Amino acid sequence: MKASLRVDGKVAVVTGAGSGIGAACARALASHGAAVVATDIDTASVAATVEAIGRDGGRALALALDVTREQDWQRVAAEAIAEFGGFDILVNNAGIAFVRTVVDTSFDEWRRVQAVNLDGVFLGTRAAVAAMRPGGAAGRGGAIVNLSSVGGIIGAEGLSAYCASKGGVRVFSKSVAVECGRAGWGIRVNSVHPGNTDTPMLHQEFAERVEKGLSADLEAARRYYMDMQALREIGKPEDVASAVLFLASDAASFITGAELVVDGGLTAR
Repeated sequence: MKASLRVDGKVAVVTGAGSGIGAACARALASHGAAVVATDIDTASVAATVEAIGRDGGRALALALDVTREQDWQRVAAEAIAEFGGFDILVNNAGIAFVRTVVDTSFDEWRRVQAVNLDGVFLGTRAAVAAMRPGGAAGRGGAIVNLSSVGGIIGAEGLSAYCASKGGVRVFSKSVAVECGRAGWGIRVNSVHPGNTDTPMLHQEFAERVEKGLSADLEAARRYYMDMQALREIGKPEDVASAVLFLASDAASFITGAELVVDGGLTAR
């Protein structure tokens, strides 16, 4: 019997759901049957995501979440269970990046990137495992999908802080997958590694390359990123969301501790 990408009856929490990949993940999960708790530090943008899901006939709740705050995670997990009666999927998507050479990166900037990109994934994963495992508030297992990056596999000029954080997400996900699997908790943990994807973060990186004198103009910055790839196009948020949906669904029931790369062949070179 073929496994389905449907996630009917499941409850999914998605971080950074106000725009880009997070918004695409929230929409994909909702369109395939999940009730979605869409979270973001930007409450206006995440409200717009939830409104769009509702127009398409889906169920969603918008919540404010600063992924670096432990108390916020406790509140979001509790509200997901109170509103929808469960907590089956977590998509840790929220992240930040900036372009700096290592010598121009301040310690405060370094710590801010690690706090959002790595500490936030730790806090979210810990909250999800506590809720999903037997005896937890939800207690029915689940799937955790952590958004890393191709920068978690290979290095990139001007992105040392970002790559360090995303490399941490990659191996952290594997470690928790082993821990949950051997404990028999019914929780799968995987990472997704997008390449150049048409999001506000990528356009910010284009602008910062120009500002720092690393590219002559925005078109040159775009060519710099395109030259990394085998496929001659920038990825779409929906491309990444499809990979996340697969890993969250029962179609991936025997996949844990894996890394799924969605990068147009960037890391194939």
